[in-house]
Amino acid sequence: MFTRITRSGGREYLQLVQSYRNEAGAPRQRVIATLGRLDQLQAVSLEPLIRGLQRAAGSVAPAATPESSSLPPVSFERALAFGDVFALNALWIDLGLGDAIRRALRSSRRSFDAEALVRAMVFNRLCAPDSKLGCLEWLETVWIPGMPEAVTHDQLLRTMDALMDHAEAVETRVAAQLRPMLDQQLSVVFYDLTTIRIHGEGDVANDLRAYGMNKETGGIARQFVLGVVQSAEGLPLMHTVHAGNVSETKTLKAMLATVLKRFPVERVIVVADRGLLSLDNIAELSTIATETKRQLQFIRRAGAQVLRRPWMAESSLAVPARRYRELGGTLDALAFDPERPAWPKASSPGIA
Repeated sequence: MFTRITRSGGREYLQLVQSYRNEAGAPRQRVIATLGRLDQLQAVSLEPLIRGLQRAAGSVAPAATPESSSLPPVSFERALAFGDVFALNALWIDLGLGDAIRRALRSSRRSFDAEALVRAMVFNRLCAPDSKLGCLEWLETVWIPGMPEAVTHDQLLRTMDALMDHAEAVETRVAAQLRPMLDQQLSVVFYDLTTIRIHGEGDVANDLRAYGMNKETGGIARQFVLGVVQSAEGLPLMHTVHAGNVSETKTLKAMLATVLKRFPVERVIVVADRGLLSLDNIAELSTIATETKRQLQFIRRAGAQVLRRPWMAESSLAVPARRYRELGGTLDALAFDPERPAWPKASSPGIA
């Protein structure tokens, strides 16, 4: 059954028509009722018929009122995402990162919550990495507890400036929150560096984006060097950022000094490739050991020769064959205390 509009005498009429088949099985149509002239019919007069048909079909619609007939159509908007950011927010609180960053970035000159914006940028990096402007668009699609209603691009940039100005304080407080998650001795620490290419045309004095040998392409590229320190269990402890043309050997001493300052380390074993193996680093390790009064060992990837001396009963220095004579002669020239066979007298504790 359906409605049909027919013409007669220059006028249009609304009819209710039924389809059926005759005795021969041929399809036919017949008019059940003529509802009236189309130009005279109004929505109000048709509403009772429509509701009656809906009741007969078992789908009753609410009665229309003068107020509801003038309302705009209902539209539905996408709900804000909550699951992943809720889990991250719970971890953020449990680890105490919020309080640590809030104390490190405390300032009376800012009218916005810098810790909340740091949290927003960290969550964005984990869930949907994007630029600062992309982060603003992402914030419109998620609900993060305690997040300000209106976040601007300028506020994100000012938050990044605050992190740069208070980097040491922030990293020290975050490290304090990580200590309960580490073993008492933190006996093994892994450290390595990589290069990250970056594009840009402007040259600025003291810019980290310097030209250097890129590990990915094997050629010269504009880049910066990123170093990561982690525990034996794979927990990241800290990171370092260096200019793109820095020599890896020049990053070791500062990294070790920072690790020993922030964490209760008793014995550190630095595992690195031959890029960190140099005589200067060996001397610097001895300086750190003397200043911190801690046991340090240096182990590099096994080379063609393994150098051993009587005083190295508990450790060894693996060196490439082409440098065996150089390092062997240097170590032979050092003075050692026979009472402590595993430790050089005026140099580093056991060097491995």
